[in-house]
Amino acid sequence: MFWRLIGLGLVGYLGTKLLSGKSGSRNAAYAEGQPHDFHTDVRDAGPGAMRDGCDGDWTEVDEDLDESFPASDPPGGY
Repeated sequence: MFWRLIGLGLVGYLGTKLLSGKSGSRNAAYAEGQPHDFHTDVRDAGPGAMRDGCDGDWTEVDEDLDESFPASDPPGGY
C-alpha cells in the first residue's frame, strides 16, 4: 500500500512536469529585447518596451502609471 502511494505520487509529479513544460512563447506585453524568460520578469517602462506600442500620445501621467506598475501605490505625478 505504501509503495503504491509513493509510485502514484511519482507518476503524478513526473506527469505534471512533462505536461507543464514552457511553450517558449513570449509574454504578450513585452517588446523585443525585454526580459521574458520567467513569470516574475518586469519590462521597462515606456512605449518602447511595449510589444504593440502606444496608439495615442504618451503623456507624463501615462509614464508615471507605467513606471509605478506593479507597485500597489498610485503614481505621485497626477
